[in-house]
Amino acid sequence: MDNKLDELKKKYPQKFAPEDRVFKHIRRGNKIFISTGCGQPQYLIQALISYLEAHPGAFFDTEVFHVWGLGVEPYLDQKFSDYFRYNSFFISDSTREAVNQGLADYTPIFLSQIPALFHQKMVLIDVALIQTAQPDEHGYMSLGVSVDITQAAVENAGLIIAQINANMPRVHGDGFIHIENVDFIIPYDEPVLEYKVEVDDEIAQHIGKYVSRLVQDGDTIEVGYGSIPNAILSNLVDKKYLGIHTELLSDGIVDLMKKGVIDNTKKSLNRGRTVATFCMGTQETYEYLHDNPTIEFRTVDYTNNPLVIARHDNMTAINTALQVDLTGQYSAESVGEAFYSGIGGQADFMRGAVLARNGKTILTLPSTAENGRLSRIAPCLKEGTGVTLNRGDIHYVVTEYGIAYLHGKNVRERAMELIAIAHPKFRPWLIEEAKKRKLIYKDQAFIPGKKGEYPEDLETYRTTKQGLEIFFRPVKISDESLLKDFFYSLSNESLHCRFMAGLKGMPHKRLQKFVVIDYTRDIEILAVIKNEEKEKVVGIGQYGIDPVAHTADVAFAVRDNYQGKGIGAQLLIYLTYLAKKQGLLGFTADVQADNWRMLHLFGKMGFDIQQRLEAGTYELKMLFKRDVNGY
Repeated sequence: MDNKLDELKKKYPQKFAPEDRVFKHIRRGNKIFISTGCGQPQYLIQALISYLEAHPGAFFDTEVFHVWGLGVEPYLDQKFSDYFRYNSFFISDSTREAVNQGLADYTPIFLSQIPALFHQKMVLIDVALIQTAQPDEHGYMSLGVSVDITQAAVENAGLIIAQINANMPRVHGDGFIHIENVDFIIPYDEPVLEYKVEVDDEIAQHIGKYVSRLVQDGDTIEVGYGSIPNAILSNLVDKKYLGIHTELLSDGIVDLMKKGVIDNTKKSLNRGRTVATFCMGTQETYEYLHDNPTIEFRTVDYTNNPLVIARHDNMTAINTALQVDLTGQYSAESVGEAFYSGIGGQADFMRGAVLARNGKTILTLPSTAENGRLSRIAPCLKEGTGVTLNRGDIHYVVTEYGIAYLHGKNVRERAMELIAIAHPKFRPWLIEEAKKRKLIYKDQAFIPGKKGEYPEDLETYRTTKQGLEIFFRPVKISDESLLKDFFYSLSNESLHCRFMAGLKGMPHKRLQKFVVIDYTRDIEILAVIKNEEKEKVVGIGQYGIDPVAHTADVAFAVRDNYQGKGIGAQLLIYLTYLAKKQGLLGFTADVQADNWRMLHLFGKMGFDIQQRLEAGTYELKMLFKRDVNGY
């Protein structure tokens, strides 16, 4: 580096001026741009402040433009208020208080549209303070971990001051500037700022586990920053052929690249390349980025352009929110009137994924805030809250309590889906609030507390002898529509066998008995086949416990066009396993005498069966034996 710098100093002596001569070019009222996030030129910023302290009044009333601060913002100090006014396109932890106190400005805008502000001169950039890697043999310097809007600022700045840092990685893509286009160079080596994600907690891991179910092999994904995205990425280790087209490249993404989970071989655009626009990570990640031809940093008006994002088949955008209401609109940028972060690039990716072929959007959030005192799933957004995306932009919402699928659902169905994944202690309140707002049925039943909690541990996959894979799961309070479709799909014969009579209708009042379950007394298992995002119920099995006899009354039904495929047998085997696990002694059932299929199935189970024929119906009492069909 020293030899190369010596050569450059000889060739471009005017560019290596003393710092006081460099900063002398900053004038009053100038608009100053500073590189993003971990790309902040720390030494340059401190040198500028030192210059100002040594030369009071050298300039004043400047405006500082920035996207993301990591605590290196001395110009936010009140003592410099006459010299700098901070204007952020996004709000970070270190700038939030200043913005909300009116001591700094926030410009809400889609991140993808910021470069156009510079190119169209709607925002003038007089001075750009940037940080670069060492120049190569051709005189090109990489912007390293911060290409995003920095490249556009460089292209439009009147004065460019660059800190050359030997620790900045050279990253392939759009982020190169030739030394001839830089006005002043201040060489200074220092560690590049690091962004270390807090340790994943149990809630984040639960959310990550659910999201991993939705990400499929070969998907191209975008993931945000923080503990939840980090947990999501750590739960994707068993996936294959994932691609990356994202705004932020994080440690978690690099870890998956090293493990071969991300290889970009299935991407429909920029195949073989991980594409991002900036990086916030650790030194180990920066070393991996350096001169790595499989990684390209593009300008943010490319990475975040919804039309570019939409060109990726199977695009999956995964982002976090602060709050979501029962209709599906949400905010990721403010809590009431208090600004928290910003629009950023989240809206760009969610909109792009909606437009993509087989694209999907996943919104994640913990179920509560303020140490459990506040539900993040709310009847409506708090007054003054900025709506980041509307009701039509979200496919999935995920909390630590499960997955809600909203796409194509009506408001009533959405409300029930979201209530089902809210924190259990807030569900009764949400039910009542939803009733008041006429979002759900006014007679909607609900079982509060542990009795009504969804028993996730009962979820399992089973394969029939015919090779059909079935997902068994307990029924949810939001399953009314699924069950309504199931029951109306049954033939009159099947209905007669199941209900002992004809079924004229399955209204809400009757359906509630099937979806509002006290799991301490009853078990109801759905046999589900998943077709991409849509679930289809192909069978239902249930039993209700008789606490006196310590047995359970069992019943099940299978969709007509799925009968004879072993689904009923697997349902009964699983129900038997669950009943034995609860210590029950056996089953009882009423079976019509002409329902030979069910009688035959019970007979094959190896129960000790007692039966009595009464008016064309067998009353069965079936006591369990040990090791029934392997359980």
